[in-house]
Amino acid sequence: MLKFLFQKLLLLFIFTSAIAQEVQTEVVPPYNIKTVTFVQNGSNVVPIFELGSSFQLQFDDLFGNEANYYFEVTHCDYNWKPTDIPKTDYIRGFDNQRITDYTNSFNTLQIYSHYRLSFPNQFATQLRLSGNYMLKILNEDREVVFSKKFILYEERSTVTAQVKRSRNLSNINYMQNLDFAIASTEINFQTPAQSVKVLLLQNGNFNTAIKNVIPQYTIGNQLIYKYDKETQFWAGNEFLYFENKDIRAASNNVGKVGTNNDIYNSYLYTNQARANQIYSVYQDVNGNFVVKNINGSDNEIEADYAWVYFTLSAPTFRLNKDIYITGMFNNYSLSPEYKMEYNTDKGVYEKAIMIKQGFTNFQYTIADKKGVIDNENAVDGNFYQTENEYMILVYYKENTDRYQRVIGKGNANSINIVN
Repeated sequence: MLKFLFQKLLLLFIFTSAIAQEVQTEVVPPYNIKTVTFVQNGSNVVPIFELGSSFQLQFDDLFGNEANYYFEVTHCDYNWKPTDIPKTDYIRGFDNQRITDYTNSFNTLQIYSHYRLSFPNQFATQLRLSGNYMLKILNEDREVVFSKKFILYEERSTVTAQVKRSRNLSNINYMQNLDFAIASTEINFQTPAQSVKVLLLQNGNFNTAIKNVIPQYTIGNQLIYKYDKETQFWAGNEFLYFENKDIRAASNNVGKVGTNNDIYNSYLYTNQARANQIYSVYQDVNGNFVVKNINGSDNEIEADYAWVYFTLSAPTFRLNKDIYITGMFNNYSLSPEYKMEYNTDKGVYEKAIMIKQGFTNFQYTIADKKGVIDNENAVDGNFYQTENEYMILVYYKENTDRYQRVIGKGNANSINIVN
C-alpha cells in the first residue's frame, strides 16, 4: 500500500513539474476584453521596461459590470519557460490580488469598465529581477482570461546598432539587416557563445522576433554581430492608419460614418494591395495607436468604441493562406476575430472590428492555418526604404547565476539605413 501511494505521489510530482516547465504562451483576450496595452508616461508602449521603473497594464471590459479580476506574475527564462526561482525572490509584496483600480466609461454609447494595474502598486508589488515575465489576468474562478508578455532589463551593457540593406543581391531591395555590437565595463563575458543570447524585435512584434543568434566573433570583451542572413528582417511597408478622434465625422481614411448596431460605425476607404506599387512614404507610428476623443477630457473612459469596417482589394493574392488585420491595438493577434473574409460578389476582403476611437496604425498580415506568418509574400510588399523601429535585448547567465538576466537594450531605426 505504501509503495503504491509513493508511486502515485511520484507521478503527481513529475506531472506537476512538467506542467510548471511548459513554455508560456500569451492567451488571447476574449471578445469582451479590448484595448489591452502597457502604458508608461501616458503613452502606449512596447512592453520592455527598465528594472525599477513604473508602468501600467490597462484594458477595457465591454460588459461594463465591474467584474472582479486578479493578476499573477510569472518569471520566465529566455525561452519563456517558468524559472524555478521562488516567487518571493522576484516579487517584493504580493500578486494574486484583485485589481481595484477601475472606472466605468462616461458618456459613451458602448459601455465598458476600464482597468488599470500599476507596477509598483498598492499591494507593494515590486519586481526585483530582470528577465522575461508573463502577466496573467484571472477571473473570480482563477481561470486565465488573458495573458501578456513583458520584459525588464538592466543597464549593465551597451548595444550599438546599425540597420543595413541586405547583402544578398536577390533580396537587397526587400530586407533589412541588423549589425550590432555588445560591450560591457561591468561584466566580463564568460563563454559568450553559450552564456549570451539576444532577442531582436521589429516594431515590438514578438511574432516575428529573431532569437538564438550567437556572436559572430569577439574583440576583447566586445561581442560582434555582422551576419549576412541570421539577423535579417523583411522590411515590409509603412503601416496604414485611420483616425476617428471625432467619432461622428469622417476623417483621415474614414470614408463615412454610420450609427447602426447602437454604436458608431467607421467605414474606411478601400485599401489597394501595395506589393506591386512603388514605395511611398507614409507617416506612421510603427504599429502603435493613440486613444483619443477630441470632445472629451479623460480619454481612458470617455473615448468610445466603433465598428471599424476594413476593405482590402488584393486581386493578385492567390495563396492558400489567410489575411489578418494586425497592429499594437490587438497585440498583432492572429485570432479569428481579426481574420478577413473574402466577398466573392465584390471581389474584396472585408472585416469589421470593434476598436477604441483615436489614431490607429494597422497592417495586413498573411499567415497559414498554423499561424506561421508569410512576410515574404506580404500583401503590401517589402521595401528596403521602409521606416522600422528595432530593439535588441541582451540576455546573460553566468555559471553561478540562477536565471538569465537582461543586461542591456539597444535601439535602431531604418530611417538611417546604409548600404
